[in-house]
Amino acid sequence: MKYISTRSKEKEYSFGEVFLKGLADDGGLYVPKSINKYNSAELSKLKNLNYRELSSEIISQFLGDFISREELSSLIKKSYSTFREKEVVKLSNVGVTKLLELYHGPTLAFKDVAMQFIGNLYDYHLSKNDKKINIVVATSGDTGAAAIDAIKGKSNLNIFVLHPNNKISSVQRKIMTTVDDKNVFNIAIDGNFDDCQNIVKQMFSDLEFSKSINMSGVNSINWARIIAQAVYYFYAHFKLEKDNISFSVPTGNFGDVFAGYLAKKMGLPIDKLIVATNENDILHRAITKGDYISKEVRETLSPSMDIQLASNFERLIYYVNNSNSEKTAEIMKKVKKNSYQIEKRDLDIIQKDFLSESCNEKETLGIIKKNYEENGVVLDPHTAIGVGAAQKLSLNDCVVLSTAHPCKFPDATNNAINKHEKLPKELQHVLNKNENFQVLKNSTDEVKKFIKSKIL
Repeated sequence: MKYISTRSKEKEYSFGEVFLKGLADDGGLYVPKSINKYNSAELSKLKNLNYRELSSEIISQFLGDFISREELSSLIKKSYSTFREKEVVKLSNVGVTKLLELYHGPTLAFKDVAMQFIGNLYDYHLSKNDKKINIVVATSGDTGAAAIDAIKGKSNLNIFVLHPNNKISSVQRKIMTTVDDKNVFNIAIDGNFDDCQNIVKQMFSDLEFSKSINMSGVNSINWARIIAQAVYYFYAHFKLEKDNISFSVPTGNFGDVFAGYLAKKMGLPIDKLIVATNENDILHRAITKGDYISKEVRETLSPSMDIQLASNFERLIYYVNNSNSEKTAEIMKKVKKNSYQIEKRDLDIIQKDFLSESCNEKETLGIIKKNYEENGVVLDPHTAIGVGAAQKLSLNDCVVLSTAHPCKFPDATNNAINKHEKLPKELQHVLNKNENFQVLKNSTDEVKKFIKSKIL
C-alpha cells in the first residue's frame, strides 16, 4: 500500500511514513494511492466477524508490511481490552432512533476507538527503534483526553495537547489535566480550537522544527485515525443486515464522517452520510449551498464541534476533483484566503453522498429534553445534534453516531433537563484531583519554546 499527498503526486510514501508524520511536508493530507473495494461476496464473508476480527480485516488493507497480520490482531485485542462494552461499540434503540454508541472507551468518547489503537501502534513501532517521538495535538475537548490516555506512561513518547482556554467543558478538561504521567503536557491557548489547530499546522509546516523534535500528530488528519473509525460503519451495517443505511454524524473536523465515506469507497452500501453541525455551520453551508467561508467561532454547549475550518474536508475535495492534486492545492489556497466557493459540478458530486443539517442551541436542548421525557435516555449535546439532523431530513434506516457520554457535558444536560449524569466510578477521581496545565498566548513561537524546554 502506497500513499500520496492530496497536494502532490510526485512522491510516494509507506504507511509507516504516513502514520509517523501525520501531515505531509507540502501541507497536504495523506491518502492511499488506491483503495481496494469489497464485492458483495467478500462483504458477506465479513458479516459474522466480531468487532476485533473485523478491525483486523479492515485495517490490514492499509498497512502494507508495517506490521504482520498476527501482530496486528494481538495489538487490536490489547487496544480494546480497556473498553466497558464487550463488542467495543453498541447499537441501541432510543424510541425510533438507532444509536451507534461509540463512547465505551476509557475517556468516554468515540475518539478512544481509534486512539487506543494508535497509542499501541506507536508503542509497537518504537519498541523496534531507538527513537523518541513527540506528539503534538490540538483538541476541542475529546481528542486530547483520548490521546493522553492512549499515550501516557509509554516510553519513547511525549504528548503535548493544546486546548482552547476556558472553551471546553470542565469534565473534558479535567480528564486531560489531572493525568500526572511525566510524558504528558497540557497547554491551554488563549484562543479557540481553530487557533490551536493552526498552531499545530504551522509547527508541522516548519520542517526544521518538526524534524528537530521528531514531531508526530494524532488529530483526525492522521490516516490511522480514519481507518480505525471506518470499522464501526461496517459493524453497524452487518448488525442491522440492511443495505443502503444512512448515518448521521455529529461533525466538527470532518474526520469521523470521512471515515464513513472511506467505508463507502471500500464497497459498503451506505446511502447518505449526514453532516450534523451546531451553530458553527460551515460544513452545513458548504454541503447545501457550496459556501465554504469561515465565520467567527461561536461558543456552544457542544464544544467539540466549535470549529470553522474542518481539516479533513481537504480529503473530500481531493476525491471530488478526481484525485487531482494540483487542483486540490489551488483550492486549498482559496480556503486559506477564506474565499472558496464550491463549484456546482463539485457540489453535485458531494450531494450524491452527503446531506447536511444544523441545530441551534435551543433545538439541541429541546432534543435532549424530548428524548429524556419520552425515552428516559440522556443524550450528550453532540449526539442530540445528530438525532436532530436525522429527524429534519426524515431518512428511513438512519443510524446516529453517539459520540460521547452525556456526563462530559453537564452544562447542556443541566440546562435541558436539570440533570447531571455521573462519571463512571473509574473516572470520578478526576473531579477532585489537582490539575496541571500551562496557559500560553495564541502564539506558535511561544508553544515551540515551551515544547523545546520540556524535551531538552
